[in-house]
Amino acid sequence: MTVLSVAVKALKPTQIAVGKILVKIKRKGLRREEGKPQELVNYILANPIKVVSGPMGRQYIIDHHHLGLALLKEGFKTAPVMVMGDLSALSLPDFWKEMTARNWVHAFDGKGHAKTTADIPAKLTDMEDDPYRSLAGCVRQQGGFTKTETPYMEFTWADYFRPLVSMKEIKSDFDKAVKKARNLAAAKEAAKLPGYNAPKG
Repeated sequence: MTVLSVAVKALKPTQIAVGKILVKIKRKGLRREEGKPQELVNYILANPIKVVSGPMGRQYIIDHHHLGLALLKEGFKTAPVMVMGDLSALSLPDFWKEMTARNWVHAFDGKGHAKTTADIPAKLTDMEDDPYRSLAGCVRQQGGFTKTETPYMEFTWADYFRPLVSMKEIKSDFDKAVKKARNLAAAKEAAKLPGYNAPKG
């Protein structure tokens, strides 16, 4: 797989929503490393944004949308990307058909409602907020489940939490909502989800 350095602002999303709380957390992490240039470089190089090359030389993110948006908001000009596929020879309609067929698209809005690829924004900064994606991301970071190669797996967990944790709980006390979601992640009802961690003991 090819690793390139590309302009962050030129990266294109393949999903409609991100967890903006997660983006804030990643921005804080980048700022913490700001005074340690080598550590910052090592972190970014160790977490290359995965992309697919599309029509007109555009690079479409298929993993690490949150990091891409965090880098953009923190003023980074370029970022390393790992090219996972080259669909640049296709027309734009055929590109989206192939991306959908390969499960490299997540056309769901910030409330988890299915949309179409036409609804995917042109820029990272135009993505909607899905608070449940932030919830799922924080649960994973705390060991509630394990990241797998399943595309957009955190959104599967976000949809699991959606009817079980209210938006009021998320807005009033996010840390408490994460704790509740961690317990829900260990429930037997979650066993079918990717990355499920069976309770010990």
